[in-house]
Amino acid sequence: MGIPPTAPDGPVEPARPTIPAQPDNFLDVQSSAEFGELRSAHRSFAFPLTVAFVSWYLLYVLLSNYAGGFMDTIVVGNINIALVFGLAQFLTTFLIAWWYARHAEANIDPKVEALKARLEAGE
Repeated sequence: MGIPPTAPDGPVEPARPTIPAQPDNFLDVQSSAEFGELRSAHRSFAFPLTVAFVSWYLLYVLLSNYAGGFMDTIVVGNINIALVFGLAQFLTTFLIAWWYARHAEANIDPKVEALKARLEAGE
């Protein structure tokens, strides 16, 4: 009843309106100030956060390899600093994903929609 029709290669995707290829418009948009702002909004968030997270991860790896005594320090019961840092890696991954989703919704998506509307209008 609720199963979508399938083609030999998998489910059939709903038809999307097609935009005729307009390479000149794409190049105009790419060189526009709005696209520059979009790239800047993405890069100013993604690059620093990527550097921070990779540094945090490498700190964890280096401490695990070279500071075993410190990482073996018991925090509570059988929980040591290594376990706390390892679980914190998961926590920071989810926090960064949540934070980026909020950032994209507030700062990137509106700019993308404006550029998309401009391209679809043929401006």
